[in-house]
Amino acid sequence: MKTLPKNWMTEGLIDFEYKKYQLLAYLQETEKQFQAVKLYPSLSDLIEHHRHLDAFQSGKSKLADLFPKAISHVDLKNSKLHYHPQEPDHQVLEEITQITTFALPRLEKQIREGREIYNFVENQVELEPVGIQPLYTREGFVFLTREQSSEVMAYRYRSGLLQLAGERFRSISMWFLGLFKKTLFRTLEALKLELIKEVKELPNPATWRVHSAHEIPLDETLIPLSKRLLLQRVQ
Repeated sequence: MKTLPKNWMTEGLIDFEYKKYQLLAYLQETEKQFQAVKLYPSLSDLIEHHRHLDAFQSGKSKLADLFPKAISHVDLKNSKLHYHPQEPDHQVLEEITQITTFALPRLEKQIREGREIYNFVENQVELEPVGIQPLYTREGFVFLTREQSSEVMAYRYRSGLLQLAGERFRSISMWFLGLFKKTLFRTLEALKLELIKEVKELPNPATWRVHSAHEIPLDETLIPLSKRLLLQRVQ
């Protein structure tokens, strides 16, 4: 997939027409992803680009922070490089301001489209427990199922805390355990017991079923959505 670098506005040729072409090519690619109901990483990337441009336009971040910094001097004694920001000239500032004004509403439009698709997908995906749930639900099993299919994609999950920039965030990881067939006798409860025999360190695991009423892409949509839904339920 065609991506857009984080500092795309200040990388390479700083020209409105060139940056306009670069942005539109990227938005065209994300539009193709959305039409295929592939939400990640396109939607999160769009939100991040919008956040950076909005911070610049609202004055919350300085333009100089977007540019690479030049080496001012070398501290041989402490083996350290010192940098100073490269201030853009007036013409460059005008070009970037024009690019920002052009880009923000188009990013907003694409984000709205992605969120509408996300809401549609979320509304037709069900999360339910399999069997009796233990008090400890921070790790266990997840069964992904889809309508008109007897296949069950089994995963192991674990939730925890992630620290970034001094802040702590809840996160969740999933590992693929195997692809199974559900039958009259091999129910989800029976499959849970099978996995407990294999994964002995989880004698009484929390187990969930994530069911999609439609065929949607697994890696780009169903798994990321499953993680978000699980984070709302696990303790």
